[in-house]
Amino acid sequence: QVQLVESGGGLVQAGGSLRLSCAASGSIFNINAMGWYRQAPGKQRELVATMTSGGITNYADSVKARFTISRDNAKNTVYLQMNSLKPEDTAVYFCNIDQVWTRRGQFHDVWGQGTQVTVSS
Repeated sequence: QVQLVESGGGLVQAGGSLRLSCAASGSIFNINAMGWYRQAPGKQRELVATMTSGGITNYADSVKARFTISRDNAKNTVYLQMNSLKPEDTAVYFCNIDQVWTRRGQFHDVWGQGTQVTVSS
């Protein structure tokens, strides 16, 4: 199986920065897309940013100029650098893998436990 562990969340003032990390563990052969989603209280989970194994990125319009996603394929790790944070960015941020191949087979839509990001005014 595959386990995703996020880290780097916390409390930051508006205008500040945070860097989230997500490491995938298990008997992994290959991972397709990795990315970040977020969910604020009372709202549905939304895409923040994704990156394919080949480096193709996709960002939500609301974060495109402020956030940067990156991957270290050798470490099976994805990062999210968040700059110029706004109170509207406050949410639980979840790491996601769309497809992963392991010794036990292929798995789809794997999620981490989430990490809280809180941006104060």
